[in-house]
This record gives sequence, structure tokens and C-alpha cells, in this order.
Amino acid sequence: MRDVPVPTTPWITRFATLPLLLLGLSLAVPHPAQASVETQLCAAALPTAGVEVHRTTLAGVPAIVRVPKRVSRPPIVLWHGFGPPASEAAMMEALPLDDVDAVKVYLGLPLFGDRALPGGMKELAQRQGKDVGLQVFKPVVAGAGDELPGVVHALEEQGCLRPREAIGLVGFSAGGAAALYAMSRHAVAVNTAVFINPSMGLTASVQAFEQATGHTYAWSPASRELAKQTDAVDHVDQIAGGTPPPALLFLRGADDPVIDAHALDDLGARLRPLYRAHAQRLQFTRLPGVSHQWASDPQGLASVRLAVARWFIAH
Repeated sequence: MRDVPVPTTPWITRFATLPLLLLGLSLAVPHPAQASVETQLCAAALPTAGVEVHRTTLAGVPAIVRVPKRVSRPPIVLWHGFGPPASEAAMMEALPLDDVDAVKVYLGLPLFGDRALPGGMKELAQRQGKDVGLQVFKPVVAGAGDELPGVVHALEEQGCLRPREAIGLVGFSAGGAAALYAMSRHAVAVNTAVFINPSMGLTASVQAFEQATGHTYAWSPASRELAKQTDAVDHVDQIAGGTPPPALLFLRGADDPVIDAHALDDLGARLRPLYRAHAQRLQFTRLPGVSHQWASDPQGLASVRLAVARWFIAH
């Protein structure tokens, strides 16, 4: 990747190909109806005459819940990234997954959308300049992962999930890192997960930051500890935990220069021995002609949609 001048505006708004520290334009979708707090989102609505879409909050997390005509599988929770799709609404438009008979739950990342900082992108840029690891990655990525148990409990209360039932997960870029981190914490049961151009954790995100700005990140004891907590390669036993282990699909765009292919290969090398008896439940797929911004390109969008839907239908 060529050197990039240090921007005067937040680089998350200017380099929308970087995995964790970028924010592009969200895809426009109709504003979903606000869900009534007095009505269960899922149980009261099934079976439905058509797809129902509700905007709500789950344990304080902004969410869009998409209820299909028929439900036969546990809910799928989806996280967007820092570049398009960069909101829960844009993620829903990119991956409605109506062919999968499951309730889809699109979550907003912390510091985005309804939870954006008071100073907007200017304030986020200031945080980034001070410490991109502790002031951006930690609250957004680790913060999202830490919110998941509360979201799952809220889904149980709303009739979308049976107690202790395993959910599905989808994460793009920063959302992929959040999903890997959440699985490493083992606070929520996950049966099936898809990671789209995911970052492998704080170390990978710092490398992307350094490439984009030309600045060297000043590691501290706190940020090194955060890297130990969030770098997926150090937590393969937890991520693959379960009998059988969760079905994991890693999608990487062949034209994505942002995701460190070596880091993804390293994670694969660590995971495969844990899947010897369940090899069909672990897959790493390289998508030809697909960039980091898959949702902005018709070919990339179609490829990702098909791969995600097939994985959940198969598992």
C-alpha cells in the first residue's frame, strides 16, 4: 500500500478501504418501524405474512430486528464495520438474508449512529490522534463484544431466542473483530459464524493505522494487554470451543489489500488442528474480484450474500 499523507480530518472518513478505522457513506434504507416495548419482537409475530422489520434497542444497544415469514433457526446477530456498510441499516440492506429462516438482528457499533460522540467525527479524530487502540478500538470493538451477552438476554425476553440456545454471528471488518473477541470470551453460545474481511484484533488494526498515516503507534502496557485480549490467534481454543465446534466461515476478498492475509493464514493454521474431526465446519474462502468494500460493488455484494446464506443454510 502506498504511503498516505496524514489527514487533517479523521482518516476513518477518508480511507474507506481500511478495516477498522474507516467510515464511509451508509447505504440508504427505509426507516424501520419502532418496535413497541409492550410487544415481543418475535414470538407475537410468528408466523408472519411477510418480512417484518423493527427498529429497537436491546440492552441499550441500537438494533434492527428483521423477522422473516418463517423461523426455524436461532437468531443471527450481525455487526457492520467502519467502512460501508457502516451502520445497522446499511448492514441490513447489504445482507437481508431472507433465504435463511432465522430472525436477523443488526446491531449498531458503539460510537456510531445513535451513539456517535457529541463532537462527531472531529471528536473521534481527536481520540484517534491520542490513542487509536485505547480510545477507538477498545470502546468500539471490545465494547461491542462485551455488549453481546446483554443483547442475547434481551432477545430471550423478546421471544426471539430460547434460554441457552446458540446464536449465529456475522461480522464485517471491525464487526468481525468484535465477533471473534466475543467468541473468545465464551460468554454467549455460538453455533455458526461468518467473518467478512475481518481484522484479527488490535495488532492488525494498529498495523492498518500505521500504514495509512505513516505514524508509529505508541504501545503502552494497557494497549498491549488489550492486544492479548483481542488478537484472535491467541484464543483459538476458546473460539473453537464446543461439541461440535462452531461452524466458522472466513471470507476474504481477493482484491482487499487491507486485511493481512498472513494473519488470516496464521489463524487458519491454529484452528485447523482443532477441527480435524469436523473439517466441514471450518472454511476459509477467497472471493475473486472482491475488495474490502464488498457492499459497494455489485459483484462483491452478490458473492458475499451468496456465501453467507449458503453457510447458514448448511449449518
